[in-house]
Amino acid sequence: MNQELCNDAVSKSSNHVAGQPQPICPPTLSGAVSVISPKYCAPYPVDLSIIRKVLKLTHDNYTVSDVNGNPVFDIKDELTLVRHHRVLSDPAGVPIVTILEKVMTAHRRFNVFKGDSTDMKDLVFTAKQSHCIQWTTKLDVFLPNNTKEDVCDFKVKGNWLERSCTVYAGDGDKDSNNIIAQMHKKHKVNSVVLGKDTFNVTVQPNHDSAFVIAVIIVLDAVNDLRAMR
Repeated sequence: MNQELCNDAVSKSSNHVAGQPQPICPPTLSGAVSVISPKYCAPYPVDLSIIRKVLKLTHDNYTVSDVNGNPVFDIKDELTLVRHHRVLSDPAGVPIVTILEKVMTAHRRFNVFKGDSTDMKDLVFTAKQSHCIQWTTKLDVFLPNNTKEDVCDFKVKGNWLERSCTVYAGDGDKDSNNIIAQMHKKHKVNSVVLGKDTFNVTVQPNHDSAFVIAVIIVLDAVNDLRAMR
């Protein structure tokens, strides 16, 4: 899979093709990255809004829309006594990835799988806290072929109290210029009353919007006190 696929796969109408994600595509020579599928890469900056609605103490729902208000992704969040998982779907309800937290780990760790699978053969990426105890928000993201996990493939850094973060390709400390996406909270007067949070996300050209949203959902889960073990 190459740069041409990333450029041709997404139209400016932000209408995404429904279906299962394609195999992982590594970074191309031009710097474009497709982790979940090249159809979620666009040759221009993509602005998205994530709306989180707190439904009850056990789960939230999220919707993701483009600048015109058209639905792009949907996220279902379920917390049970057995496990805590989230499913990122397209507007038609077809699962894109399933986000599952691993239990009994020193660092909070999440595995992200293709579709509705939770089988390790369908692993898309793994994300974990950079440190067991941290005062700022940091996530290390590893692709399946990075088995040693000495250096992360992506880094997320930010301040979750302010609902802001930056996603980097590579180690965000050494590769601080390799920004692929940024998020900040959109403040609305009626947000608290309606039990909603709105986050604005900008994904840089030729980068995977579905991957960025999945990483942000993991970040939200890491900072969710209800899910702390």
